[in-house]
Amino acid sequence: MQFNIKNIEDWHQVVDSIIPHLQHNIFLLKGNLGAGKTTFTQFLLKELGSEDEISSPTYSIVNEYNTPKGKIYHFDLYRLKNIEEVYDIGIEEYLDNAFLCIIEWPEVYEEELYGLKFHTMSIVNTGEQREITFD
Repeated sequence: MQFNIKNIEDWHQVVDSIIPHLQHNIFLLKGNLGAGKTTFTQFLLKELGSEDEISSPTYSIVNEYNTPKGKIYHFDLYRLKNIEEVYDIGIEEYLDNAFLCIIEWPEVYEEELYGLKFHTMSIVNTGEQREITFD
């Protein structure tokens, strides 16, 4: 699926289109700084019924949220330098015990996902709009 959005309210349409297609509990979220990864996550979690305050996990590395369907873990792997650091945070345990794991900046861990099923969303901020691709 592809989307082009020009304002913050357009995230509703993106989320509404994606939710019926969520079949896997791993969601890789790619995009440059300021692309809208955390904004998308806020809209998604609210639509999934979370009443928690949703913020970027930039410094905490992982945030935990509650939804009626189960726990959602939101990761930001930007500051992790290698795969050992990813394993040190216990990512496998999170993946095994979550309704959904949203992973921003997944590149350091992506190779380890070989053979697993996951979704990928890429967000490109062109300055005038955001170009979104969801698989």
